[in-house]
Amino acid sequence: MADNDDVPFNRDFALKPGVVDQVRPGVRRILCNNPSPFTFTGTVSYIVGQGKVAIIDPGPDNEEHAAALLNAVRGETVTHVLVTHTHRDHSPNTARIKAATGATVYGEGPHRASRPRYESEQISSESGADRDFKPDIKVREGDMIEGADWALEAVATPGHTANHLAFAWQNQSMLFVGDHVMGWSTSIVAPPDGSMIDYMASLEKLTRRGEELYLSGHGPEIPEGPRYVRFLIRHRQAREASILHRLGKGEADIPSLVRAIYIGIDPRLTGAAGYSVLAHLEDLVGRGIVATDGDPVIGGSYRLAK
Repeated sequence: MADNDDVPFNRDFALKPGVVDQVRPGVRRILCNNPSPFTFTGTVSYIVGQGKVAIIDPGPDNEEHAAALLNAVRGETVTHVLVTHTHRDHSPNTARIKAATGATVYGEGPHRASRPRYESEQISSESGADRDFKPDIKVREGDMIEGADWALEAVATPGHTANHLAFAWQNQSMLFVGDHVMGWSTSIVAPPDGSMIDYMASLEKLTRRGEELYLSGHGPEIPEGPRYVRFLIRHRQAREASILHRLGKGEADIPSLVRAIYIGIDPRLTGAAGYSVLAHLEDLVGRGIVATDGDPVIGGSYRLAK
């Protein structure tokens, strides 16, 4: 799920659904046919290793995509299924893959919000939570998940969701980043499902890591990953500055802020943009820079703090 701005995005991604693409030695990818304004051309699932393999993010509840994944590993053994996070475009197909292969499922845990829901809040339609997912093995920061010819380190990257993980194949200088970093657009951070405070901290964390190639849940691979992440951090800082610039002209609600900041936005993304603005406002209210009456919620009105 994503919103747009002038970060140097790459939307050149010619992969067709169901086609097995050897993106790097030891890594294959298959695109699911679930394109949308939030998923770009669709969800990308990855197959790691040869012979005894792991599947990362089996994708949405899609029988055709599950069949394509299983066909790609015909004659091999799927020993592991790894899930970066529990949005409905990433984790629901896990049940099909597990039933067909008996693989062990790894993930941070069931879906949960980044913070308690306020009484005045309605559920975000953009969150798309898969509340049925439960991993066989819960994974934490620094845990190693090892297969026959690969080893992946779990890297906690909360923000897009509270339970988001990336997986680092360190000796290949490769990081499977799920929806935390995408080359085609910025990630949606929609409270209470997501947290801008956590998201920014997770971006900063990746700048301190050594992996250069990022393999994302949507769109093309990202070379020079840490450098690109620094672009994303500056983008978020610019978005925050735009919010403060508009509030400098007077109190505003979130629809007014969206109209001022997201010029020419696809109307289908307006709701998601509102939640992205809310994520920034939660952070700004928490830091005492912006004020609101009561909790910072989607229907609130915001002003610069005195």
